[in-house]
Amino acid sequence: MVDDHPLFREGLVAVLGLDGEFTVVGQAATGEEALEEAARTAPDLVVMDLGLPGLSGIETTRQLLRARPEARVLVMTMSEDDDSLLAAMRAGARGYLLKGAGREEILLALRTVGLGGAVFSPHMAGRLAGLFAAHSAAPAREAFPTLTGREREVLDLLARGLGYRQIAQRLFVTDKTVRNHVGSIFAKLRVHDRAAAIARARDAGLGSG
Repeated sequence: MVDDHPLFREGLVAVLGLDGEFTVVGQAATGEEALEEAARTAPDLVVMDLGLPGLSGIETTRQLLRARPEARVLVMTMSEDDDSLLAAMRAGARGYLLKGAGREEILLALRTVGLGGAVFSPHMAGRLAGLFAAHSAAPAREAFPTLTGREREVLDLLARGLGYRQIAQRLFVTDKTVRNHVGSIFAKLRVHDRAAAIARARDAGLGSG
């Protein structure tokens, strides 16, 4: 159990104690302590915070799994940004939960990750789907080098036939943010309306996935 807030650690330990399915073999407040505890206790499952003092939760996860690749890491954090989610996955984490998750959601996540599966909170799963949608637009980067990654993502969704509100819901942003992106796309592609932008996008291979 790796978290720099003792009250959070104690609360989670209490939840696991009541469940009786898990045994907490060690606790750590820093990344350095976590690596020492992992070497001493050889845990099967690690609950990892990202916002640790000193060695970050991402780097701690990477080093821990390098030393003990059979271990499984479930991230529990307050960080909702895309970069943290992707970095945790690249480091080898099998799950990503926000700290507001309920008791049953936490226990289900621990069981799933413990059995070798992957799990994400509903909100972060939606973010992850959006990131993969953005990745699918990668072949169009040469065609539209001036667009940002998010602008290419919006253009791809426009080409798939989604309206502004649907795009906002898919990307977890406001309608106004989508409209701002669309305005920037029009300017960079030198088109004057949505139909022209969609035609350019489809010619470049967007909207077909």
